[in-house]
Amino acid sequence: MDSHSLFRNRVAVLATMHRKERVIAPLLERELGIKVTVPQFNTDQFGSFTREIKRSGSQIEAARLKVQKVLLLTGESLGIASEGSFAPHPSFPYISCNREVVIFLDRANNLEIIGEELSTDTNFNHTKVSTVKQAFEFAEKVGFPEHGLTVMLDENPQSSDEIIKGITTETGLIAAINHSLTKSLNGNVHLETDMRAMYNPTRMKNIEKATYNLLEKIKSLCPKCLTPGFAITKRIPGLPCELCDTPTTLTNTAIYKCQNCGFVKEKLFPDNKQFADPSQCMYCNP
Repeated sequence: MDSHSLFRNRVAVLATMHRKERVIAPLLERELGIKVTVPQFNTDQFGSFTREIKRSGSQIEAARLKVQKVLLLTGESLGIASEGSFAPHPSFPYISCNREVVIFLDRANNLEIIGEELSTDTNFNHTKVSTVKQAFEFAEKVGFPEHGLTVMLDENPQSSDEIIKGITTETGLIAAINHSLTKSLNGNVHLETDMRAMYNPTRMKNIEKATYNLLEKIKSLCPKCLTPGFAITKRIPGLPCELCDTPTTLTNTAIYKCQNCGFVKEKLFPDNKQFADPSQCMYCNP
């Protein structure tokens, strides 16, 4: 068994309305021999970055729900969906990071494989402005107009009626700010980066990286039954510091498990590092 024999010449449906097929489809079609199609499907029903619709569960749960629903809608057995999140970095909370997951669900073979990317490469940002000048100062910092912007009256909107999304021109930004200021009760409006993939090329690159990670996992076969998706299910910290040999929080051992036959394998130094940089040590770099 290999990944090509399982997936070649099959149709996979991708749950997206934000043009993620631009980076996901070419990779999966080339590497797996599948045909990716994008049906009409409202993924905003599972949550929106502008927060007027709360996300359905955790990040992975929301992605899983998307792919399950699109498979139900189309009647296909192979589906793909992705979900992104933006938050402080787990190790460096003063830095924003973008976590992307791409889920690959094969109902015919009872497989679920998830690719991931955690990156500090993001323009995720927001501010309050009271003038067009302030808006353009913010826009310059976040890569506008290549990266889109969103204007709203309040950072936690109750309705999509008060949100203007997908702003990618100077005239559009001026109009959106002036329009929203006329409706503002306090003389301020909320301005933020539009994090939808089609308006955020930096995020789109991270989705592409998550897709590469997905392919690595698909091509990782169980040593016992050769099922794709033989991936890490648990990371055990303790990688020793290169300078003082003290265990750090970095991964020393990884546990791989097959979701088909349950075979488990333990691997030392899965990140190809036998020692941690002293900057990651709580004693050398307190």
